[in-house]
Amino acid sequence: MESTPIVLVHGTRFSAGQWSCQLRSLASDFPVAAPDLPGHGARSAESWSLTAATKIVADAVDSLGGAPALVVGHSLGGYVALEFARHFPERLRGLVLAGASATTRGPLTAPYRWVAGLVPRIPADRLTRWNNRFLRRLYPPEVVDATIRSGYAFHTLPAAWGEVLGRFDASAMRHVDAPVLILNGERDPLFRAGEREFARAHPNARIELIPRARHLANFDAPAAFTDAIRRFARELPADS
Repeated sequence: MESTPIVLVHGTRFSAGQWSCQLRSLASDFPVAAPDLPGHGARSAESWSLTAATKIVADAVDSLGGAPALVVGHSLGGYVALEFARHFPERLRGLVLAGASATTRGPLTAPYRWVAGLVPRIPADRLTRWNNRFLRRLYPPEVVDATIRSGYAFHTLPAAWGEVLGRFDASAMRHVDAPVLILNGERDPLFRAGEREFARAHPNARIELIPRARHLANFDAPAAFTDAIRRFARELPADS
C-alpha cells in the first residue's frame, strides 16, 4: 500500500523551517512537503491572502504526486488548512489541527487585534532579536536553527491575522470531509480552548494532547508530535 503524502503548514511569522524535525523524521516513511505561505520564508515578498495560501497548499499536495494528502496545520497554518479543506476537499485525505482549535471570532480576539496593530510599530530587527533569544533559550539548535535561519514574517502578521480573525469557529469543521486529529499541547490553554467544540462539530474527529507541551508543541516535544502524525497517517483509509 502506498504511503499517505503529508503536507506541513507552518504558523504565524515562521516558515517551512518550523518543520525541520518532522521533515527529517517523516521523510523515510512518507512523501512529505512543507511549503512557505505567502509573505513568509522564501515567499517573503509575496502578498498575504488566504486564497493564495490555500493554493500554495494545493500545489504542495500536487508536488507529492497528486494523491489526496494528510495536511498538518499549526496555528495560522491550521486555519489555512481548514480553508484548504473547504476549497479542495478532493485533495484532502486527513487533517491535523495543531494549536488551531480556538475560535477566532468574538471579544476574546481583541488582544490579538491589538498585537497585530502593535507589531508594525516595533523595528523588525528588534523583534528578530527577541524571537531568536526566546527560541534559543527554550530549545536545542537542532529544533530551532532552521527557523532562525529562515527569518520571521513580522511584516505579514497584520494582514494574516486580520483575515483570520473573525472568520473561524467550530462550524468550519462542517466543511471537512476527511478524518481529523486535533493535536494540542497540554499546556496551550488559549489555542485548545475550543477543542471539544471543534471535535463535536465533526463526525470523525478526535483530540490528542502532547503532555507538558505548549503552543509550539512540535518544538517542545518533537518526537511525540511526529509520532502522533505518523500514527494518524497510518490509520487513514486508503485513497479511493
